[in-house]
Amino acid sequence: MADPSSYRPKPGEIPDTPGVYRFRDEHRRVIYVGKAKSLRQRLANYFQDLAGMHPRTRTMVTTAASVEWTVVSTEVEALQLEYSWIKEYDPRFNVKYRDDKSYPYLAVTMNEEYPRVQVMRGHKKKGVRYFGPYGHAWAIRDTVDLLLRVFPVRTCSAGVFKNAARTGRPCLLGYIGKCSAPCVGRVSAEEHRELADEFCDFMAGRTNTYIRRLEQQMGEAAEEMEYERAARLRDDIEALKKAMEKNAVVLADATDADLIAVAEDELEAAVQIFHVRGGRVRGQRGWVTDKVEEITTGALVEHALQQLYGEETGDAVPKEVLVPALPDPVEPVQEWLTGRRGSIVSLRVPQRGDKKALMETVQRNAQQALILHKTKRASDLTTRSRALEEIADALDLDSAPLRIECYDISHLQGDDVVASMVVFEDGLARKSEYRRFQIKGFAGQDDVRSMHEVITRRFRRYLAEKEKTGEWTDGENAETPEIDSNGEIVGTGLTEDDGRPRKFAYPPQLVVVDGGAPQVAAARRALDELGIDDIAVCGLAKRLEEVWLPGDDDPVVLPRTSEGLYLLQRVRDEAHRFAITYQRSKRAKRFRSSPLDDVPGLGDTRKQALLKHFGSLKKLRSATIDQICEVPGIGRKTAETIAAALAQAAPAAPAVNTATGEIMEEEPGTEPGTEPGTMGSSGEPVTMGAPDERRGQET
Repeated sequence: MADPSSYRPKPGEIPDTPGVYRFRDEHRRVIYVGKAKSLRQRLANYFQDLAGMHPRTRTMVTTAASVEWTVVSTEVEALQLEYSWIKEYDPRFNVKYRDDKSYPYLAVTMNEEYPRVQVMRGHKKKGVRYFGPYGHAWAIRDTVDLLLRVFPVRTCSAGVFKNAARTGRPCLLGYIGKCSAPCVGRVSAEEHRELADEFCDFMAGRTNTYIRRLEQQMGEAAEEMEYERAARLRDDIEALKKAMEKNAVVLADATDADLIAVAEDELEAAVQIFHVRGGRVRGQRGWVTDKVEEITTGALVEHALQQLYGEETGDAVPKEVLVPALPDPVEPVQEWLTGRRGSIVSLRVPQRGDKKALMETVQRNAQQALILHKTKRASDLTTRSRALEEIADALDLDSAPLRIECYDISHLQGDDVVASMVVFEDGLARKSEYRRFQIKGFAGQDDVRSMHEVITRRFRRYLAEKEKTGEWTDGENAETPEIDSNGEIVGTGLTEDDGRPRKFAYPPQLVVVDGGAPQVAAARRALDELGIDDIAVCGLAKRLEEVWLPGDDDPVVLPRTSEGLYLLQRVRDEAHRFAITYQRSKRAKRFRSSPLDDVPGLGDTRKQALLKHFGSLKKLRSATIDQICEVPGIGRKTAETIAAALAQAAPAAPAVNTATGEIMEEEPGTEPGTEPGTMGSSGEPVTMGAPDERRGQET
């Protein structure tokens, strides 16, 4: 635990200008990013009596080991730079709204020749129109199912679309009238795109036009006594009205606005957002965050605005944003939003009328979300804290291991030997930092030697990154990053040239290995050889769930009901799952390999053409160069290369019926070592392992 006075800047060093500051820990990892109108006044708040600080602010300043700042010209530039650094560094103490990008959207892929309607999550893609977000994916599917009667747009995947085009038969939706079946040419690409445009217009709120048009067509059909067509149009109108009823009108003037409400207590805050388009609630989402310091409601709103619109442009930023409190100052935020949209954005607090009533509804949703979150989290947070404390006590650590890394070795009878590294921070899996390794130092099965190699490679990289990030130098001499006009970082120690965080640059407090005393000794020896003595090591043996420490003759036995043991088991099991998954993928890839894979420039299309022409790899191997040249797309030079590659590859052993001992003849179209009739997901034969391999046990 650091004393903030040990890294407090000297009087007069901090400029009295706008800027962005970063707190770093002892490993030079950014743990907090903030902005200020006056850096001098803002940073002075962090170097006062610890007893008077917010609990999490106190934790942050005692975790930090240095502070840096970057001066900018305006508060808008500070806002942009703060957002860029938070996105890049992901500081652990910043306000981060959990569950971001987990909400599903209704998306229309207008960037494709035949636009597709589907559910999408994650980052938004260029050329795709989004509607939502929705609380549940099933809500999107219900809406789409109703609208497909009127706007039969394609919803199938690329694989299904291509297969239907190849066979000339549409899918079930094409037969029941819920797809216009462009795959088989029922409509042209232009006609299908018009349908997609109408679908998007309806979802964007322009609904009355289509209702009136359908009602007019229904009347005309009835007058002409085309009653079946009139009945169909009547059902289409009812489907549209039912879809509209799902989004009730809340603002009569067809307003486009986002309403943001905040419910908070001393330690946490919940944010709820209603997206209103065309006067109707088109989507809803909610986040929860920890309050790292004594932050105002306006500041929470500012962070929510950054999260919502930091990567949005154009119409994705609405004309009007209604909030419970304005950021202080409000002008830079409003100017930033206007820049994102390209036109004026109104940021204000509703005072009366329908908008104020709707804001009260959003506020109630935020309060309920906070209550629900605290109910769920109370037991979880307490359990994780107790588990980390129990591990620290059992292993005699100085403090709770906030970052745990676990390693496991996996192989199949000595083949495809791989290793996994999983990371848990604060008792929760951090999957973005998982890593996997191939064992390269030797061949065969030796878990102890494999563990030594993996630990050595991982922490050799850590030492290399440690030197690159400047941890060997004093904080005063640390490199100051270069900032471009957009507030983006041009160069910094903790990132690669493309801006991504460096791998292996942050060490754990505890290394867990899957195994007993031998594996633990190998891991400890690897760390000692690298001169690392401040990282604890332990092993968790599967048989009796015993915890082994380096150099101890007897294991540490944690109670079966111990939360610490449960956490170690979860970490170990996750490492085992991750290793097994990687090992299986490597084995499957190896089994699907073919001598043709080694022929340079020979793609899947020509491979399939060769096998189709000759019937099997065996017949292809016995073919002459002139016969290979008869295959469309195969020239003489390529044929010579194919013949040479097949001559070098040893023919596989013949397939044997293990029940009778009979040598089975090769089926046409299959390769040696391939089980007839067994096809992979790509439509290619899947090679089965030899009987001994299939009976092998995965480790």
